[in-house]
Parts: sequence; C-alpha cells; structure tokens
Amino acid sequence: MTKQEKVNFVIDTLEDLYPETPVPLDNKDPYTLLIAVLLSAQCTDARVNTITPLLFDKADNPFDMIKMSVEEIKSIIRPCGLSPMKSKGIYGLSHILIDKHEGKVPQSFEYLEELPAVGHKTASVVMSQAFNVPAFPVDTHIHRLMYRWGLTNGKNVVQTEKDAKRLFPEELWNKLHLQIIYYGREYSQARGWDREKDIIFNKIGRRSI
Repeated sequence: MTKQEKVNFVIDTLEDLYPETPVPLDNKDPYTLLIAVLLSAQCTDARVNTITPLLFDKADNPFDMIKMSVEEIKSIIRPCGLSPMKSKGIYGLSHILIDKHEGKVPQSFEYLEELPAVGHKTASVVMSQAFNVPAFPVDTHIHRLMYRWGLTNGKNVVQTEKDAKRLFPEELWNKLHLQIIYYGREYSQARGWDREKDIIFNKIGRRSI
C-alpha cells in the first residue's frame, strides 16, 4: 500500500467505527473544558469526569474559582493526581483570564499557552473542541498509534503532530483525533494489546513491532 492508501484506509475505518465523536471530558463551556483538560494530564477521562462535578459545583467560572484557595482546589482535585501543580495552575489561570481576558477563555493558541499549566496539547484540545478551530492534539494514544501504523517515526509528540497534520486533511483533524483516541482505547491499547483485534495495525502496521 502507498502511504496515501494507508491514510485513506485509516480515515475510512475510523469513520465506520466512530461516526459520532462526543467529547470524552464532560464540560458546558470553554472554561470548564479547559479545566477538565488540565486535570486530565496523567489521569483518565473517567476519573476527571467524577471530580469535575465536585469542583464545578463550587466554581464553574474564573470569578468563583479565585474565591477559593489553592489548598481548597487541591483537596477537591487530589484524586486526579499532580494536585499541587494543577491547583496552582487552575487558580493562576483563572486570575489571568479575569485580569487580561475579561474572564473569558481566549480563542488563541498564543494566549492559551501563556496560561499556567497549559501546554500545546491542552491548548489544541480547547481550540478544537471548544472553538472548532482545526487542531490535532496528540496524546499518548495518538502518539502510539501513529507509530504502530507506520505514519510517524515515533521520536516525539511534536513530530507526530507534524506528521498527522501533513498526512490527514485539515477539515478532518478535529474529528479524527477523537476517533484515533477511541480506537486506541478499544483496539490498540498500550498494555494488553490484542493484535488480532487491531484492524488497522493488521492492514497497515509496522511488521517489526
């Protein structure tokens, strides 16, 4: 198969398997999505979705969030892990949103990545899922699968994102990155990977794995 044929196979297979792609993290607006994505670092979406209702019941906007202390935030989000860093990030970014952006989440990669505890991947998720701006957030699932499928060299997530954006049509990025995540969780896990069930790997994957 040519690389383009492989890309087309991936697109068609994922569209058949996941025609609908609901956002995995529960949210109601850009701010609650931003906080949920920040909490998801090294934590499962399922766990984040059990913690955010507790946090958002007290503060679902930056104005209420800064009324809480960092310690109060940390005590609520502790089950998500990395709570000292995440609680400081949530408190700090909430202040910046109020001081610089009228309490609103900016629709800009540059401004998002200036916020505490917000990296490029988090900014990409917010831009794509909250504002429908084309982006291709690369998490561990996408990084792993793109390498298994022979579509990137697996050197780092930066290269994987460049390769994904180069190979896949821009109009598909926002949906496709979610489809790959869903596929990775169901068919191509990091642990307990059953190659026989991995439809895409068996068709186009690296034979040396």
